[in-house]
Order: sequence, then C-alpha cells, then structure tokens
Amino acid sequence: MKSKPHDVAMAELYRKKPDLAIQVINSILEEGDQGELLVVLRQLTLAFGGAQVVAAQADLNPTQIYRTLSREGNPGLSSLSAILKAMGLRLAIEPLRKSAAPRLVSPP
Repeated sequence: MKSKPHDVAMAELYRKKPDLAIQVINSILEEGDQGELLVVLRQLTLAFGGAQVVAAQADLNPTQIYRTLSREGNPGLSSLSAILKAMGLRLAIEPLRKSAAPRLVSPP
C-alpha cells in the first residue's frame, strides 16, 4: 500500500471533519504561529479543490494564493479574508477570557 503525502492526508481529514480544521486554526491563532497557520491553510486549499479553485472563489490570482500561503508568505488581511471566505470561514475577534470585557481607557 502506497502512503499519501502528509498534506494530502490532512486535506482528506479536513474534508471529512471540517470542524477539526476550525479547531486547529483557532488553536494556532491563540498561539500566534504564522508558519503553522500557513501550513493548515495550504492543506485546506487542497481540501477545497486546490489553489485554482480557491483563487477563483476568492477572486484572486492563483499565483497570489501560492505566494500568500508559501512558507515565506506573509498574507495581508484582505488576502487572508478572501481566502477564508472562499472556504466558508472568517476571522473573528473575541476577548482573551470569556468573562472579561475589553479594558477601555478614557482619553486624558
């Protein structure tokens, strides 16, 4: 039996269990590891049909998707948002602690 590359295996797992992808991404965002985030987004891109498909849905150039999600990639907010939207996802802001409201300071 021939083994699959890790990214392909993960893409298949995320296809079967989309909630797992969301949990993994949220965990990565909590830790702040951009490299890991790009790996998972590359795997999700495979799960959604590849860079060509995601690029078309995100209204981006496929080359831009490859560059944005590469190991050296540094996605801008607009590109990241477009890619996530093409995958049916979005970024959200929430307090660090569920019971804590943001501490706002009045101007002097």
